Amino acid sequence: MRRTTRAANLLAPAALAAALLPLPAALGAALTGEVAGIETVMVGEESAPTERLLDGTVEAVNQATVSAQTAGRVTGMYFDVNDLVPAGALLVSIRSTEQVASLTQAQAALKEATAREAEAQTRYSRIEDMYQRKVVAKATLDEASAARDAAVARLIAARAGLDAAREGVSYTEIRAPYSGVVTQKHVQVGEAVAPGTPLMTGASLDALRVVVEVPQSVIDQVRAVRRAAVYVGERRIESTAVTLFPAAQPETNTFRARIELPRDVKGLAPGMFVKVGLVTGASERLLVPRSAIVERSEMRGVYVVAPDGRVTLRQVRLGHARGERIEILAGLVAGERVALDPVAAGLKARQPARKDD
Repeated sequence: MRRTTRAANLLAPAALAAALLPLPAALGAALTGEVAGIETVMVGEESAPTERLLDGTVEAVNQATVSAQTAGRVTGMYFDVNDLVPAGALLVSIRSTEQVASLTQAQAALKEATAREAEAQTRYSRIEDMYQRKVVAKATLDEASAARDAAVARLIAARAGLDAAREGVSYTEIRAPYSGVVTQKHVQVGEAVAPGTPLMTGASLDALRVVVEVPQSVIDQVRAVRRAAVYVGERRIESTAVTLFPAAQPETNTFRARIELPRDVKGLAPGMFVKVGLVTGASERLLVPRSAIVERSEMRGVYVVAPDGRVTLRQVRLGHARGERIEILAGLVAGERVALDPVAAGLKARQPARKDD
């Protein structure tokens, strides 16, 4: 008796460790097998995330409205709404007559300052040599030194003026800060603009995210897990990150969350409404392969194969798709077998029952 108890105590930890090991991919929580010539899978409960479904809005991570930085008249707009724009492309041009004239003036001023500085340096060198030979007074040397320093300062100012003039000319050509698509035009060719006037709005479709308002009743669970998924039709897109704002909105008492999506997601555009599943915990769910689902008009069902080989079509209520499997909310219980090939199972179900002799 003692030996039996001791053996059981030694085997218990090993059994627990074996239960925690991941099952092979061919088995998982649902075991496959053949019953009455039909390939089936045994439905079992699996741990799946519990989600709170909310409505969210898609927005671009990079979106901006470019504005005029100088006054003038619009002379060209080179992209329209829905056009794809590469980074650095010219979007809008503004008349630059005044800015180009200022640039020419600054270039001439720089040439003059450069010549004056060279002359002052030469004169200072000559006066210094004469002062070393006791030909001129110290005051003359000081005067030459001051003239040299002033010429150097004017040269620096002229270079800065040239940089400012070049910047002013660049303000007449508005370029795209990053690649994206034009979403709105605010002005037309021929309109006069002033600094700060919106010109064009665009967004990058490479990086998208979803903004959702989270009720305060589940904010603690969402903060603890920080996982979410976005549902687009039958697609389930896992988020790459979840950012929660620290304070609630005073008007709605909800917390804003940003659901970051993988790059280059297809089928989404800024402004779209989508369903967001915020993970609040985990629970046991029934999952079946997508291939086992039968769709007939508004009915969704599966072929259930009994141990004696009888095949019946049973209506089920579906939940969310999780990869290649779909959650079953009602209509099945753990331990039942469903057919993996609905066509073969349907033919089997139409065969008349065999009568015993």
